[in-house]
Amino acid sequence: MGCDLSGADLKGVDLSDADLTDADLTGANLWVAHLSGAEMYDADLSDADLTGANLSDADLTGANLSHVDLSSANLDGVIGADFSRAKNVPPKYLND
Repeated sequence: MGCDLSGADLKGVDLSDADLTDADLTGANLWVAHLSGAEMYDADLSDADLTGANLSDADLTGANLSHVDLSSANLDGVIGADFSRAKNVPPKYLND
């Protein structure tokens, strides 16, 4: 909880079911990372690269997703996310 991983290279890391509450992941490289079931309440993911990441069933309530790249990411079952400022989000995950 509350860890500072800003700018970290976490490419391909397995953080499934991790508690990343209040974590600073600003600008982190999470390319193809496994984040399924992770708790990321109020985490700052702004400018992070989540290309190909598995976020299935992750809780992103209150997370900052500004300018996050979600190209080819698995977003099935994501809870509480506001994808309105993220990039490359499939239309089915955007609220009108």
